Amino acid sequence: MKLLRYGTVGHESPGLLDARGTLRSLAAIIPDLTAAHLSPQSLARLATIDPAKLPAVSGKPRLGVPFAGTRKFIAIGLNYADHAAESNLPIPTEPIVFSKAVSCLQGPNDEVMLPKDSQKTDWEVELGVVIGTTARYVEERNALGYVAGYVVVNDISEREYQIERGGTWDKGKGCDTFGPVGPWLVTPDEVGDPQNLDLWLDVNGRRMQSGNTRTMIFGVAPLISYVSRFMTLEPGDIITTGTPPGVGMGQKPTPIYLKPGDQMRLGIDKLGEQTQSVCAWRR
Repeated sequence: MKLLRYGTVGHESPGLLDARGTLRSLAAIIPDLTAAHLSPQSLARLATIDPAKLPAVSGKPRLGVPFAGTRKFIAIGLNYADHAAESNLPIPTEPIVFSKAVSCLQGPNDEVMLPKDSQKTDWEVELGVVIGTTARYVEERNALGYVAGYVVVNDISEREYQIERGGTWDKGKGCDTFGPVGPWLVTPDEVGDPQNLDLWLDVNGRRMQSGNTRTMIFGVAPLISYVSRFMTLEPGDIITTGTPPGVGMGQKPTPIYLKPGDQMRLGIDKLGEQTQSVCAWRR
């Protein structure tokens, strides 16, 4: 299934995308698509619905974050060896774990707003893993059973805040609008092997990132197992799993950063695409 939410900010309705690409409303079935609907039992019930019997949604409504109720937005740094190399950083021996503020979550095509006085805002296409079952000290061999689905994430990053201002990476990762997610949550049965997905990102029509999840240093199952040692993962939590090379910071001979008017387009095989315009900071 491809599950989603659509409508104006704060007033999204639940829906799904059928096999023909038609957006269908789930509003008569559930009032909203929340973390509570991501359990295996709830997803199995939704899977029994015949999409053809659901009303089609007219037009092209805004898409929101595909589900509501995320409490933790966990990110993994330097999880592709070639990205670590372009960042002039050593390959990690254990996953680098940091947090993105839940308040930065937004729809996949909403504007990305540069922070006030930002000079080094950057892009990162990533595979996001959505938890469906509470996970503590999960064994790697069982870890994929805790996944409700997968999403496209753009891990927007302000590099000066992240690297040059001291302390943790978090301050450069959680600014408002820095977490586009979607367009939909795709359940594992439609994705298959999460370690064989192409991912890419263009800026102003120029291909900047191109990679495949098979080149991750730490795969999805090891990451879920690892993170669950340090915190309880709950339904609706997102783990975004790192980015391939081609970020703005790594461009040679001169880094390239986002500016107002730029447009990003990004996607992952089987998971859909996002498009974001960049705007200047505003209140």
